[in-house]
Amino acid sequence: MGRLVIGLLIGIVLGGVFVFYFFVGVPKGVIAPGTPIQPPDPNGSPAGTAQIVLRQPFLNEALTTIFQDMNPPAFPLSEPSADCEGRITVQKEGSGVQTGVSFDNEHISAPLAFTGSYASPVGCLRFSGWAQSNFEMRFDQQNQTVFGQLNVETVNLDGVNPVVSALVTPLVQSTLNTRVNPIRILDGRQIAVNLPVVAANGNLQAKVTDVRAEVKDKALNLYVIYDFAGGPLTVTPSN
Repeated sequence: MGRLVIGLLIGIVLGGVFVFYFFVGVPKGVIAPGTPIQPPDPNGSPAGTAQIVLRQPFLNEALTTIFQDMNPPAFPLSEPSADCEGRITVQKEGSGVQTGVSFDNEHISAPLAFTGSYASPVGCLRFSGWAQSNFEMRFDQQNQTVFGQLNVETVNLDGVNPVVSALVTPLVQSTLNTRVNPIRILDGRQIAVNLPVVAANGNLQAKVTDVRAEVKDKALNLYVIYDFAGGPLTVTPSN
């Protein structure tokens, strides 16, 4: 009888895995708007190019502030219950890794430590672990916005039964890929140029035509390429 019950429980869990893959498929992230940002032109940047440098310590300090002064980022995995939160929470550190951003070998990677729980048909499944992810950037020219996209490559759970891991791993990967993305890095208001030049009776305007990027010396270098033009004055000259 005991073997029968165990077999039924395993069947329920494996059935859940099958249903997940059948209807959802292999976990994929939400594709951010725009097109992937390319590296700088080897022949040099156009004259109307502005450079924005984001260094690795700066970004990790921002993450540290989020964990210290705000609530850790959390995303739902299942319907919560009295004894099961049914969510995954990104932690500052855990499972031997520290959540952060790393600029290495011309790539952006982001290890994520997490804890969580999932309300399954056989009870609350609690887990901890870490995920390895890479970071891709995209430029949406229509909205003049630079987006980031986090792509979780692997999920590593701590000491979890293989049967449970088969259910939890794709859920964690899918949740992180879909709930985190897209990440707005720069929007039109931050990179727009529309400066009144009263003496010239007009506005100096510039539209972003392209954005290039490279990772170099532990820093992300964004090259914002503008197309400058003159426009009507939007500020009434003072007497």
